Amino acid sequence: HRRFDYRPKTDPYCQARYTFCPTGSAIPVMKEEDVIEVYRLQAPVWEFKYGGLLGHLKIMHDAVGFKSSLTGKNYTMEWYELFQLGNCTFPHLRPGMDAPFWCNQGAACFYEGIDDAHWKENGTLILVTTISGTMFNEMAQWVKYDNETGIYYETWTVQASPDKKSTVWFDSYECSKFILRTYQKLADLGAVFKKIQTNYTSIILFSGEPVYLGNETSIFGPQGNKTLAAAIRDFYNPFKPHQTVREFFVDLFKIIDHVILNHQFYLFYNLEYWFLPMKSPYLKIIYEEVPLPVGSKAPFGV
Repeated sequence: HRRFDYRPKTDPYCQARYTFCPTGSAIPVMKEEDVIEVYRLQAPVWEFKYGGLLGHLKIMHDAVGFKSSLTGKNYTMEWYELFQLGNCTFPHLRPGMDAPFWCNQGAACFYEGIDDAHWKENGTLILVTTISGTMFNEMAQWVKYDNETGIYYETWTVQASPDKKSTVWFDSYECSKFILRTYQKLADLGAVFKKIQTNYTSIILFSGEPVYLGNETSIFGPQGNKTLAAAIRDFYNPFKPHQTVREFFVDLFKIIDHVILNHQFYLFYNLEYWFLPMKSPYLKIIYEEVPLPVGSKAPFGV
């Protein structure tokens, strides 16, 4: 996943149904001698709206919590979409614009407090390690860098087959990947993690070797490929927000026709378009164990 030099301003056209990071705050500077507990937080996606429903499908959202021993204050840190999941996964086809329009930025959110009920009721709130105030402050500097350079949300992991050793063509870039990066940074700073099982959700597409198509300018610009441009717009059209039940089923049939019957998927990744020759089983949601990391520094002992 590509790093960028800066985060571009978002277009006013991109609107979120639920405000991004409504109670967000700056990450505080901790005293060096502080001892901070680090918690693994996990709950079903859209738990605030649907309760534990998506948890039954193992579609989970991840975050990390902190508790200062000096102040007693709790904090939550997570990474998610600025304009909700649908906008990150599929573009808008705007009148008068040839190229699909994307609202696909993601970012970190830090705020005071841990909503115990939210994480415990249908998910997980568990202590995973303990760090010093110095380590927390170094992590905070890394979060700033990570947030300014890793700016685009990517829903899909794309693999050659369901085999665990199969080629990964594209890796996702979403909430769980941010938490895994944060854990690894803490481990590299000297944190020692407990030996507990940790699982994360991945949504995987299965494809033969992807074919590079070009970027927005080369495909949709004045000298672009009009046939390819039309094919990409036609592919994304059924994924638009649905107005009626009838339109939903018509569009669902079009999606099945593209992806399963004709083995086609167009992926937008690092601001470039790729063609995926889809193959069975086409799509799978997995809840897979990823062990807590081991660092490269001497352990931090408390």
